[in-house]
This record gives sequence, structure tokens and C-alpha cells, in this order.
Amino acid sequence: MQSLLLLLPDFSLILLGAGLRRRLVPDGAFWAGVERLVYFILFPALLFNAMAGADLDPGKALPLFLAGLGVMVAGFVLGWLGRPLMGLDAIGFASRLQCAYRFNTYIGIAVAGKLHGAAGVAMMGALCGAMVPFANIMAVGMLARHGQGGLLRELMRNPLVLATLAGLAVNLSGVALAEPFQFFLKRLGDAAVALGLLAVGSALRWGEAGGRWAGSAWLVSVKLMLLPALAWALGRQFGLAGIAFDTLVMFAALPSASSAYILAMRMGGDG
Repeated sequence: MQSLLLLLPDFSLILLGAGLRRRLVPDGAFWAGVERLVYFILFPALLFNAMAGADLDPGKALPLFLAGLGVMVAGFVLGWLGRPLMGLDAIGFASRLQCAYRFNTYIGIAVAGKLHGAAGVAMMGALCGAMVPFANIMAVGMLARHGQGGLLRELMRNPLVLATLAGLAVNLSGVALAEPFQFFLKRLGDAAVALGLLAVGSALRWGEAGGRWAGSAWLVSVKLMLLPALAWALGRQFGLAGIAFDTLVMFAALPSASSAYILAMRMGGDG
């Protein structure tokens, strides 16, 4: 029941978005505007603030970060290996591949807090913050490769990548953000969560989604079964224990990020 209650708010927002699109706000232009707002303003503010305030002590966190990166790269590779099962064109596959390795930070932090309190929240936040640049680079790279833009150009102008790198630069410089600015960014980040999930719900459709069921089953198996098992093995190999080990396994088992849909839509992919 605790797990259900943790997930209920996010799923409720998705269902609310679906209901709003069908009953109250059917205008497609409105939802396209919401997607642009989330992609160019709200999610970048969330990522910048998270990275700028994350505890990134390299000495203590390096084994956890390396294991987390290994898990995410394994998800990318395993998802790629399942391409023959997908039955999708190149841009459709590049869009859906994100589901094999991206992660929902909000659910991760909520679960970590339930299990280990403030220490769990801090460790999960640091791990997710460190992995965000790699996740965005892999996703933007694949979509740019199969879309209409070049990889370097897309990375240089992608607001999610730029915000993450800017937050990392502020973190490493030791500059403290003014408190009013932190609250401003937090408000924008809170809006990103809600509006991003509403936009996901508004895009849900009954009927054929494209591709084969075998491909979808493979991606779900990779994300929710193979990666947690791999994280367990890597955690033992890297000597992780306690909160760090739990955090790694939870990170590997997280559902995919709602920002995967936003990114696919904004880069001409298959949302």
C-alpha cells in the first residue's frame, strides 16, 4: 500500500491529463503550448536547480556513480539489441529506446525518502542528478541521429542538456544561489512535474501505438527486471552497502521519465 500511495499522485496526474484532453480542453494547440513551456522553461529550471544543489562529493560518491552509469549504459545497449523486435522506423525506435534507460527522479526520491529518510533523499537526488546529463546526451544523440538535426547542433541547443551542465558548473564553482532565486526555480520545477505529467496524459490514445508487442515487452523487461538484477550484481562488485546499495537498486528499477515523451515530441520523434 505504501508503494501504491507513492505512485498514486503521478498516475493520477496522467489520468487527469487524459480526461482534460477528452472532456474539457480538447484543443491540440493548447497542449502543444504546454509541451513547449515544459520543455523550454520548466524542466530546465528543475534540472538546473537539482544539479546546482546536489551533494557531489567525488570521493564518496564515485563508486555509486560509476555503478549507476554502468546500469544506464547497459539499459541503452540492451534496448538497442531489441530493435529487431520493435517493428518501428528509425525515429520511432529512437523515441521508444528512451524507455529502456531513463528514470523518473520524482518517484525515486519519494521511495528513497520513505526507506531511508533525509539521507536516502540526498543520495538518490545526487545519483539521479549525476546521471541526468548522460541520459539526456544519449536520448538527444539518438533522436538527432535519426531526426533532421545533427548531433552536435542538437546537444548545443538542447535546453535540458544546457540546464544540466549549467547547474553542474554552478555546483562545482561553489557559488551559492540567492535564496529568492532558489525558491523561484523550485516553483518552476514543481510546475514541471505537474504539467509534464498532464501533457503525458493528454497524449494517451486508445488503439494501435505502432510496432510490435514483443518490442514493448522487451523494453519493460529490460527496465524493470534486467537492470535491477544487474544493479544488484554491480553494487556488490563495487563494494556498495547500506543506503548506497539500496539507492543503486532502486535507481535501476525506476519507471521511465515523463520527460522522455516531452523530448520525443519536441525533437520530431514519436511521442
